[in-house]
Amino acid sequence: MTSPHASFSSQQVLEMETIAAISTPPGRGGIGIVRFSGSRARAIAERMVRLAQPLEPGRARFGHVVDPSTGEVMDEVVVTFFAAPHSYTSEDIVEIAMHGSPVLLNYALERALGAGARLAEPGEFTERAFLSGRLDLTQAEAVRDLIDANTLHQARVAAQQMGGSLSRRVAPIKDQLIALIAGLEAGVDFAEDDIDTMPAKEITARLEAVAAPLRELERSFGYGRLVHDGLRLAIVGRPNVGKSSLFNRLVERDRAIVTPVAGTTRDLVTERVAIEGIPVELIDTAGLRETSDEIESIGITKSREAMADADLVLMVLDGASPHPHPEDASTLASMTGRPVLIAANKLDLCTSDPETPERGMSDLKLQQSIPVVRTSAITGEGIEELRKAILKIATNGASSQETALITNLRQRQAVTDALAGLGRAGEGVGAGLPHEVLLVDLYDALGALDRLTGATTADDILHLIFSSFCIGK
Repeated sequence: MTSPHASFSSQQVLEMETIAAISTPPGRGGIGIVRFSGSRARAIAERMVRLAQPLEPGRARFGHVVDPSTGEVMDEVVVTFFAAPHSYTSEDIVEIAMHGSPVLLNYALERALGAGARLAEPGEFTERAFLSGRLDLTQAEAVRDLIDANTLHQARVAAQQMGGSLSRRVAPIKDQLIALIAGLEAGVDFAEDDIDTMPAKEITARLEAVAAPLRELERSFGYGRLVHDGLRLAIVGRPNVGKSSLFNRLVERDRAIVTPVAGTTRDLVTERVAIEGIPVELIDTAGLRETSDEIESIGITKSREAMADADLVLMVLDGASPHPHPEDASTLASMTGRPVLIAANKLDLCTSDPETPERGMSDLKLQQSIPVVRTSAITGEGIEELRKAILKIATNGASSQETALITNLRQRQAVTDALAGLGRAGEGVGAGLPHEVLLVDLYDALGALDRLTGATTADDILHLIFSSFCIGK
């Protein structure tokens, strides 16, 4: 792969300063790793460690870190050498695995800095991998996502992205756009040589062939954002409809206090769970009702704030009542246009008339677009259906098998800008504009795709992206 960033060549990257960092998390552990990258990495390691055998690419070597002033052994270590360009950064990399004492790790790092290395900045190892062409920008971002993953599904998606799934999805789209640009350029540059000008109908068809998969990619952002950022779900409703009991069922432990006394929940209770790999922050709220109790009133105000901030609201109703409370209707009316799911709870109390919840729902004159799931927080009936309904609404029905997704706003903006350029070109074709004008918009679209993978990303944007990484990666 060629270098994706025009300001740096692979040779320039390899001539950079040698950097060093502790690559394992802060704290104590069985193993800690100090990592070096750069042309002097091997020489620095050989100065620090008394090796049983010479370093060899791709092989681990046993050795001792020795205090140079006393000759005293400080630790037994394992040293692994990765020779350029067959390493993570495409530079020489050495990793020293030590016992995970912060004192020992800092001692080794200070020795490396004293031997000529520089302390690495956050994300600098991955930035060098990007600058050398080892990774493109979507892959580099996936490295951070993999480290930050809280669920196996997040890790699986990030690993696929790190392996180039998004890059591979974009590559044929970009190739088609480049071919269209080349065809139009040929017609402009060699018109006097009787090269046929591309007809408008063909240009329109080829523009659509580029735009269609980009629109599909843009639509993946809804699901990709959920995989990346997770979902905030507020559980709301009147007192004693079973909000806290449902919360506990979804969390699968007794996290919220449940009593027969109305108004038990006075503050927000939050917990993180995973539903089919999507991180979900559940928020149990105070019951919505008119009250003169000052503390409960504050809790209700927080409940309404949680409703406003949530990505999805789970409205819990007393499904055993044939006539839901009028406040239920007004609460639902206040959420018009918001993603809402209704749980008709207390199904276990509907022994005499199983159709009671349906009658109650019709009394509210609810729109057909609001899904209703019948549940029992006591018996667990309907809980699995509730989880599926939450996921269906949150993902808008997107497939959980898709891994080539756009997962952040930077990526989405690049795709949106590319589609905008194609759209302007399409309008130009309809208006009969010269091909020279169409090419301006097509180059804008191509530039947006280049920004997606990092081929033409500004240095300040790169710094912002890599500064969010941990030190040592």
